[in-house]
Amino acid sequence: MAIRLAHVNVARDYRGGERQTELLVRELAKRDLQQILVLRRGSVLAGRFGDLDVELREVSGQMFGVTAATRGVDLVQVHEGRSVYGAYLRHVLSGTPYVATRRVDNRIKNHWFSHQAYSRAACVVAVAPQVADVVRAFDAAARVQVIHSASSSLPVNAERAAAIRSAYPGRFIVGHVGALDNSQKAQEHIIAVARSVEQTHPDLQFVLVGGGSDEAMLKQQAAGLTNVAFTGFVDNVGDYLASFDLFVLPSRREGIGSILLDAMEAGLAVVATRVGGVPAIVRDGENGRLIDAERPDQLRDAILALRDAPELRKAMGRRGREIASQYTAPVMASRYAALYERILGAPIG
Repeated sequence: MAIRLAHVNVARDYRGGERQTELLVRELAKRDLQQILVLRRGSVLAGRFGDLDVELREVSGQMFGVTAATRGVDLVQVHEGRSVYGAYLRHVLSGTPYVATRRVDNRIKNHWFSHQAYSRAACVVAVAPQVADVVRAFDAAARVQVIHSASSSLPVNAERAAAIRSAYPGRFIVGHVGALDNSQKAQEHIIAVARSVEQTHPDLQFVLVGGGSDEAMLKQQAAGLTNVAFTGFVDNVGDYLASFDLFVLPSRREGIGSILLDAMEAGLAVVATRVGGVPAIVRDGENGRLIDAERPDQLRDAILALRDAPELRKAMGRRGREIASQYTAPVMASRYAALYERILGAPIG
């Protein structure tokens, strides 16, 4: 009889954590287990599995809804922080073990319920060692294991990628992909750099791919700039990465910044802040440049230096591809499968 595994992700939007959830579900679909998806009703993620033989249980996103929707399963896998409490209550009611994946390096709220939820998990999976350190500092009783996020193997349509490049003829394209959430991703620093180089380096073009709650605010900040473009949410991220000359991620906080793996897989040199687990995959001077958070001056200097060093960029891109090849979806899924088998004491195929 196949093991029944419930994945829980009640996020409304489709961000890095949702992409990682989808990658894992698709890889585990190749194994002998029955997957149940507990997702927010009407969410982007809920609409992405029509081609798979999985059971979808849509909920409002509330804790008790998650608890009810995970009835009758052998193991619960929680993919975002808010649902760990629903999984904990399911464990209290029926003894169902649960795994909670922690994708961010910010502190966990310090209250009794949080300690119960994290300490009673069969395992807390951290996407980087730095995230694991946060969990251990919060509660020494938590059982923590690191399983890194994966690159997405994004498809590329050569014609569409060429069309994107042709929109900016003769330009050096500095690209960014991410939810427009300035409190985390600090896109305001990209705009500040664009403003500072608009006259001195007119060949630079900044392209921000993604949508989000801060889109209007960021567009207002960039008003009047001729070297900044916003694409909104797109379904062909691979084509955009293929059209970029350089990738930047000036985040204030990240678990690991899985989009960096996609950029590296695309052969791009990257500039990123040394926050969270980012230094585990961006090795300064090897496949990109690391800068301090809240330093748009360092972001500008790194961009200009790499713009003027095409051979170095190519070498960094090659090394980035090598590093990204160690962080694939099959590798991630195999590590999760081994964890599930250890918890359940049974093979899952």
